[in-house]
Amino acid sequence: MTRMTDPRRRLVLASASPARLGLLRQAGLAPDVVVSGVDEDAVSAPTPGELALVLAEAKAASVAGRPEVSGALVIGCDSVLELDGEALGKPADAEDATARWKSMRGRVGILRTGHCVIDTAAGRRAAATASTTVRFGEPTDAEIAAYVATGEPLYVAGAFTLDGRSAPFIDSIEGDHGNVIGLSLPLLRRLLGELGISITDLWV
Repeated sequence: MTRMTDPRRRLVLASASPARLGLLRQAGLAPDVVVSGVDEDAVSAPTPGELALVLAEAKAASVAGRPEVSGALVIGCDSVLELDGEALGKPADAEDATARWKSMRGRVGILRTGHCVIDTAAGRRAAATASTTVRFGEPTDAEIAAYVATGEPLYVAGAFTLDGRSAPFIDSIEGDHGNVIGLSLPLLRRLLGELGISITDLWV
């Protein structure tokens, strides 16, 4: 008698981030994208790590509650850069991005990314924050101006990313590089495991 296997679970990413989508696809996953619409500026928390987690949980919950994702696994993520105990998200404008980079160069920050996975079929969730230490190089004022002029830093937490034009300005990292880009695949695997799901069962 042939044993019937369960069909692959539908995976939903509650984020508009192309970087997060790219990481999941490179890992053999094929999530649908449903943007949460959560107002990040309206959310607060005592520490940067807690803020990243609260935002990730809010995004995942916002999407998980929609009828069109019933039965799916929903992934919510949010990243902030911790510098001097302050949480830095996306810069407000080019002037803010320029000031950020001038304050970050030659220093060390911690990129905190909150992750939340909700199994809408079982009504269960698992959540945690991943942290990666980032050592910034010392780009010149001219290099910072050229980078800000590309517009890239306006769309990423901390005004930088490892998979874009700012990569030459990052001297080193300690921890998961994917976490800095926007999603820690090792942490995602562990969270899925807490829900009784193997990430390999989600491969396409």
